[in-house]
Amino acid sequence: MEKKKLKVVFMGTPDFAVPSLKALVESGFQVPLVITQPDKPAGRGKKLKPPPVKTVAEKLGIEVLQPERIKENAELKEKLRAIKPDLIVVAAYGKILPRWLLDLPRFGTVNVHASLLPEYRGASPIQAALLDGKEETGVTIMKVIPELDAGPIIAQEKVKIEPEDNAQTLHDKLSELGAKLLVETLPRYVKGELKPVEQDDSKATYCKQITKEMGKIDWKESARKIFNAVRAFTPWPSAYTFYKGKRVKITSAEPVEGSGRPGEVIKADRELVVACGKGALKIKRLRPEGKKEISGEEFIRGYRVKEGDLFGES
Repeated sequence: MEKKKLKVVFMGTPDFAVPSLKALVESGFQVPLVITQPDKPAGRGKKLKPPPVKTVAEKLGIEVLQPERIKENAELKEKLRAIKPDLIVVAAYGKILPRWLLDLPRFGTVNVHASLLPEYRGASPIQAALLDGKEETGVTIMKVIPELDAGPIIAQEKVKIEPEDNAQTLHDKLSELGAKLLVETLPRYVKGELKPVEQDDSKATYCKQITKEMGKIDWKESARKIFNAVRAFTPWPSAYTFYKGKRVKITSAEPVEGSGRPGEVIKADRELVVACGKGALKIKRLRPEGKKEISGEEFIRGYRVKEGDLFGES
Protein backbone atom coordinates (compact mmCIF):
# COMPACT_ATOMS: atom_id res chain seq x y z
CA MET A 1 0.00 0.00 0.00
CA GLU A 2 1.41 3.43 -0.96
CA LYS A 3 2.29 5.95 1.76
CA LYS A 4 -0.10 8.57 0.39
CA LYS A 5 -2.97 6.10 0.70
CA LEU A 6 -2.13 5.17 4.31
CA LYS A 7 -4.26 7.08 6.82
CA VAL A 8 -2.47 7.53 10.15
CA VAL A 9 -3.79 9.00 13.42
CA PHE A 10 -0.84 10.23 15.50
CA MET A 11 -0.70 10.20 19.31
CA GLY A 12 2.18 11.95 21.07
CA THR A 13 2.92 14.73 23.53
CA PRO A 14 6.53 15.88 24.24
CA ASP A 15 9.47 16.96 22.09
CA PHE A 16 10.48 13.32 21.55
CA ALA A 17 7.35 12.75 19.45
CA VAL A 18 7.74 15.79 17.18
CA PRO A 19 10.23 14.32 14.65
CA SER A 20 7.98 11.28 14.15
CA LEU A 21 4.95 13.46 13.40
CA LYS A 22 6.95 15.65 10.99
CA ALA A 23 8.46 12.60 9.27
CA LEU A 24 5.03 11.05 8.66
CA VAL A 25 3.72 14.23 7.04
CA GLU A 26 6.90 14.91 5.03
CA SER A 27 6.98 11.31 3.78
CA GLY A 28 3.50 11.56 2.34
CA PHE A 29 1.35 9.70 4.87
CA GLN A 30 -2.16 11.07 5.42
CA VAL A 31 -2.39 12.41 8.99
CA PRO A 32 -5.96 13.72 9.49
CA LEU A 33 -5.83 13.83 13.30
CA VAL A 34 -3.35 14.28 16.16
CA ILE A 35 -4.25 13.30 19.73
CA THR A 36 -2.15 14.80 22.52
CA GLN A 37 -2.33 15.57 26.24
CA PRO A 38 -4.21 18.64 27.51
CA ASP A 39 -2.37 21.97 27.94
CA LYS A 40 -0.67 22.19 31.35
CA PRO A 41 0.34 25.09 33.64
CA ALA A 42 4.03 25.99 33.27
CA GLY A 43 6.49 28.60 34.50
CA ARG A 44 6.17 31.02 37.38
CA GLY A 45 2.89 32.44 36.12
CA LYS A 46 1.44 28.94 35.73
CA LYS A 47 0.00 29.87 32.35
CA LEU A 48 -1.35 27.02 30.28
CA LYS A 49 1.28 25.74 27.86
CA PRO A 50 0.44 23.50 24.87
CA PRO A 51 2.39 20.28 24.37
CA PRO A 52 5.10 20.50 21.67
CA VAL A 53 3.17 18.07 19.46
CA LYS A 54 0.09 20.31 19.50
CA THR A 55 2.14 23.35 18.46
CA VAL A 56 3.66 21.49 15.50
CA ALA A 57 0.39 19.83 14.45
CA GLU A 58 -1.39 23.20 14.32
CA LYS A 59 1.42 24.65 12.17
CA LEU A 60 0.97 21.69 9.83
CA GLY A 61 -2.77 22.35 9.66
CA ILE A 62 -3.75 19.08 11.34
CA GLU A 63 -6.79 18.80 13.61
CA VAL A 64 -5.82 18.31 17.27
CA LEU A 65 -7.79 16.62 20.05
CA GLN A 66 -6.73 16.80 23.72
CA PRO A 67 -9.00 14.42 25.63
CA GLU A 68 -8.76 14.28 29.43
CA ARG A 69 -9.75 10.60 29.31
CA ILE A 70 -9.67 8.01 26.56
CA LYS A 71 -10.96 4.75 28.04
CA GLU A 72 -14.64 5.74 28.35
CA ASN A 73 -14.60 8.45 25.69
CA ALA A 74 -17.53 7.70 23.36
CA GLU A 75 -17.01 10.93 21.40
CA LEU A 76 -13.41 10.02 20.60
CA LYS A 77 -14.40 6.49 19.63
CA GLU A 78 -16.99 7.85 17.23
CA LYS A 79 -14.47 10.30 15.77
CA LEU A 80 -11.89 7.60 15.12
CA ARG A 81 -14.45 5.23 13.62
CA ALA A 82 -15.48 7.99 11.21
CA ILE A 83 -11.85 8.58 10.17
CA LYS A 84 -11.19 4.84 9.68
CA PRO A 85 -7.42 5.05 10.19
CA ASP A 86 -5.22 2.33 8.70
CA LEU A 87 -2.82 2.81 11.62
CA ILE A 88 -2.49 4.65 14.90
CA VAL A 89 1.10 5.70 15.62
CA VAL A 90 2.08 6.43 19.22
CA ALA A 91 5.25 8.22 20.35
CA ALA A 92 5.52 9.16 24.03
CA TYR A 93 1.81 9.89 24.40
CA GLY A 94 1.94 9.49 28.17
CA LYS A 95 -0.97 7.21 29.07
CA ILE A 96 -1.90 3.54 28.83
CA LEU A 97 -4.29 3.08 25.90
CA PRO A 98 -7.48 0.97 26.03
CA ARG A 99 -7.95 -2.18 23.98
CA TRP A 100 -10.75 -0.66 21.83
CA LEU A 101 -8.38 2.01 20.55
CA LEU A 102 -5.48 -0.38 19.92
CA ASP A 103 -7.66 -2.68 17.83
CA LEU A 104 -9.58 -0.01 15.93
CA PRO A 105 -7.20 0.56 12.95
CA ARG A 106 -6.95 -2.03 10.18
CA PHE A 107 -3.22 -2.59 10.84
CA GLY A 108 -3.35 -1.97 14.58
CA THR A 109 -1.44 0.53 16.71
CA VAL A 110 2.36 0.90 16.63
CA ASN A 111 4.70 2.69 19.02
CA VAL A 112 8.10 4.38 18.79
CA HIS A 113 10.03 3.44 21.96
CA ALA A 114 13.46 4.79 22.96
CA SER A 115 15.19 1.53 23.87
CA LEU A 116 16.06 -1.87 22.46
CA LEU A 117 13.10 -3.75 23.90
CA PRO A 118 12.61 -5.85 25.97
CA GLU A 119 15.27 -3.79 27.76
CA TYR A 120 14.00 -0.67 29.54
CA ARG A 121 10.25 -0.92 29.32
CA GLY A 122 8.66 2.09 30.98
CA ALA A 123 8.81 5.86 31.21
CA SER A 124 12.54 6.70 31.34
CA PRO A 125 14.52 4.43 28.96
CA ILE A 126 16.96 7.17 27.94
CA GLN A 127 17.94 8.05 31.50
CA ALA A 128 18.06 4.37 32.48
CA ALA A 129 20.57 3.54 29.73
CA LEU A 130 22.83 6.38 30.91
CA LEU A 131 22.48 5.49 34.60
CA ASP A 132 23.53 1.94 33.80
CA GLY A 133 26.56 3.14 31.84
CA LYS A 134 25.44 1.48 28.61
CA GLU A 135 27.60 1.97 25.52
CA GLU A 136 24.71 1.55 23.11
CA THR A 137 20.94 1.80 23.02
CA GLY A 138 18.42 2.30 20.23
CA VAL A 139 14.82 2.59 19.16
CA THR A 140 12.08 0.00 18.69
CA ILE A 141 9.01 0.12 16.47
CA MET A 142 6.50 -2.25 18.06
CA LYS A 143 2.85 -3.21 18.02
CA VAL A 144 1.05 -1.86 21.07
CA ILE A 145 -0.76 -4.23 23.42
CA PRO A 146 -2.36 -3.40 26.80
CA GLU A 147 0.74 -4.58 28.74
CA LEU A 148 3.43 -1.91 29.19
CA ASP A 149 5.86 -1.88 26.21
CA ALA A 150 5.44 -5.63 25.81
CA GLY A 151 4.11 -5.80 22.24
CA PRO A 152 5.73 -7.66 19.33
CA ILE A 153 8.75 -5.95 17.75
CA ILE A 154 8.47 -4.81 14.12
CA ALA A 155 11.90 -3.15 13.75
CA GLN A 156 14.87 -1.96 15.80
CA GLU A 157 17.96 0.15 15.20
CA LYS A 158 20.97 0.67 17.49
CA VAL A 159 22.90 3.83 18.28
CA LYS A 160 26.20 4.29 20.12
CA ILE A 161 26.19 6.21 23.39
CA GLU A 162 29.19 8.54 23.43
CA PRO A 163 30.96 9.45 26.72
CA GLU A 164 29.90 13.08 26.26
CA ASP A 165 26.23 12.20 25.73
CA ASN A 166 23.67 13.27 28.30
CA ALA A 167 19.91 12.77 28.47
CA GLN A 168 19.28 15.71 26.13
CA THR A 169 21.75 14.74 23.39
CA LEU A 170 20.71 11.09 23.53
CA HIS A 171 17.03 12.09 23.48
CA ASP A 172 17.66 14.11 20.31
CA LYS A 173 19.53 11.26 18.61
CA LEU A 174 16.84 8.72 19.45
CA SER A 175 13.89 10.93 18.52
CA GLU A 176 15.38 11.52 15.04
CA LEU A 177 16.37 7.88 14.64
CA GLY A 178 12.90 6.75 15.71
CA ALA A 179 11.25 9.05 13.16
CA LYS A 180 13.50 7.75 10.37
CA LEU A 181 12.93 4.11 11.29
CA LEU A 182 9.17 4.68 11.60
CA VAL A 183 8.64 5.96 8.05
CA GLU A 184 10.96 3.29 6.64
CA THR A 185 9.14 0.54 8.53
CA LEU A 186 5.43 1.31 8.12
CA PRO A 187 5.09 0.67 4.35
CA ARG A 188 6.91 -2.67 4.65
CA TYR A 189 4.88 -3.61 7.72
CA VAL A 190 1.48 -3.03 6.09
CA LYS A 191 2.60 -4.96 3.00
CA GLY A 192 3.40 -7.93 5.23
CA GLU A 193 7.13 -7.79 4.49
CA LEU A 194 7.96 -7.32 8.19
CA LYS A 195 6.48 -9.84 10.62
CA PRO A 196 6.30 -8.67 14.26
CA VAL A 197 8.38 -10.84 16.60
CA GLU A 198 7.24 -11.52 20.15
CA GLN A 199 9.45 -10.14 22.92
CA ASP A 200 11.28 -12.47 25.30
CA ASP A 201 9.61 -11.46 28.56
CA SER A 202 12.29 -13.27 30.59
CA LYS A 203 14.78 -10.62 29.41
CA ALA A 204 12.56 -7.64 30.19
CA THR A 205 13.85 -4.82 32.40
CA TYR A 206 11.86 -1.85 33.65
CA CYS A 207 12.67 1.78 34.38
CA LYS A 208 10.99 4.10 36.85
CA GLN A 209 9.62 7.61 36.45
CA ILE A 210 12.39 10.15 37.11
CA THR A 211 11.84 12.42 40.14
CA LYS A 212 13.64 15.57 41.32
CA GLU A 213 14.90 13.77 44.42
CA MET A 214 16.85 11.27 42.33
CA GLY A 215 19.23 14.05 41.25
CA LYS A 216 20.88 14.48 44.66
CA ILE A 217 24.49 13.27 44.54
CA ASP A 218 25.71 10.81 47.16
CA TRP A 219 29.48 11.28 47.21
CA LYS A 220 29.89 7.86 48.85
CA GLU A 221 29.02 6.34 45.48
CA SER A 222 31.73 5.59 42.92
CA ALA A 223 32.92 8.31 40.55
CA ARG A 224 31.66 6.25 37.62
CA LYS A 225 28.17 6.00 39.11
CA ILE A 226 28.01 9.74 39.86
CA PHE A 227 29.30 10.50 36.34
CA ASN A 228 26.48 8.39 34.90
CA ALA A 229 23.94 10.22 37.08
CA VAL A 230 25.21 13.62 35.87
CA ARG A 231 24.67 12.49 32.28
CA ALA A 232 21.28 10.90 32.97
CA PHE A 233 19.89 13.89 34.87
CA THR A 234 21.06 16.64 32.49
CA PRO A 235 19.07 18.74 31.73
CA TRP A 236 16.37 17.50 34.15
CA PRO A 237 16.12 17.12 37.08
CA SER A 238 19.86 17.93 37.26
CA ALA A 239 22.47 16.17 39.35
CA TYR A 240 22.97 18.45 42.35
CA THR A 241 24.98 18.80 45.52
CA PHE A 242 25.69 21.51 48.09
CA TYR A 243 28.70 23.74 48.66
CA LYS A 244 28.83 25.97 51.73
CA GLY A 245 25.08 25.54 52.15
CA LYS A 246 24.17 26.51 48.59
CA ARG A 247 22.78 24.12 46.00
CA VAL A 248 25.02 23.54 42.98
CA LYS A 249 23.97 21.69 39.82
CA ILE A 250 26.71 19.69 38.09
CA THR A 251 26.13 19.62 34.34
CA SER A 252 29.35 18.08 33.00
CA ALA A 253 31.93 15.87 34.68
CA GLU A 254 34.47 13.12 34.15
CA PRO A 255 35.62 10.23 36.38
CA VAL A 256 39.34 10.39 37.21
CA GLU A 257 41.80 8.76 39.59
CA GLY A 258 42.05 10.13 43.09
CA SER A 259 41.05 9.49 46.69
CA GLY A 260 39.94 11.28 49.82
CA ARG A 261 36.88 11.68 52.00
CA PRO A 262 33.70 11.42 49.91
CA GLY A 263 32.83 14.96 48.80
CA GLU A 264 36.29 16.38 49.61
CA VAL A 265 37.93 18.75 47.13
CA ILE A 266 41.28 17.11 46.34
CA LYS A 267 42.31 19.46 43.54
CA ALA A 268 41.46 23.14 43.16
CA ASP A 269 43.87 24.80 40.75
CA ARG A 270 42.76 24.90 37.11
CA GLU A 271 40.75 21.74 37.67
CA LEU A 272 38.08 21.05 40.25
CA VAL A 273 38.32 17.44 41.44
CA VAL A 274 36.17 15.92 44.19
CA ALA A 275 36.76 12.57 45.90
CA CYS A 276 34.06 9.91 45.73
CA GLY A 277 33.50 6.59 47.46
CA LYS A 278 35.70 5.08 44.76
CA GLY A 279 37.82 7.27 42.50
CA ALA A 280 37.21 10.97 41.97
CA LEU A 281 35.12 13.27 39.79
CA LYS A 282 36.52 16.15 37.74
CA ILE A 283 33.77 18.76 37.58
CA LYS A 284 33.88 20.49 34.19
CA ARG A 285 30.71 22.57 34.25
CA LEU A 286 28.37 23.52 37.07
CA ARG A 287 25.61 25.96 37.90
CA PRO A 288 25.53 27.61 41.33
CA GLU A 289 22.09 28.37 42.78
CA GLY A 290 20.53 31.38 41.04
CA LYS A 291 23.52 31.83 38.74
CA LYS A 292 24.48 30.96 35.17
CA GLU A 293 26.46 27.86 34.25
CA ILE A 294 30.25 28.24 34.63
CA SER A 295 33.37 26.11 34.29
CA GLY A 296 35.04 24.34 37.19
CA GLU A 297 37.95 26.78 36.98
CA GLU A 298 35.59 29.77 37.12
CA PHE A 299 33.88 28.24 40.15
CA ILE A 300 37.22 27.82 41.93
CA ARG A 301 38.10 31.49 41.40
CA GLY A 302 34.63 32.92 42.06
CA TYR A 303 33.93 30.93 45.20
CA ARG A 304 37.52 30.69 46.50
CA VAL A 305 37.45 26.91 46.57
CA LYS A 306 40.44 25.24 48.20
CA GLU A 307 41.61 21.68 48.76
CA GLY A 308 39.96 20.13 51.78
CA ASP A 309 36.62 21.89 51.24
CA LEU A 310 33.59 19.62 51.22
CA PHE A 311 30.75 19.18 48.75
CA GLY A 312 27.50 17.66 49.91
CA GLU A 313 26.88 19.54 53.16
CA SER A 314 23.63 21.51 52.99
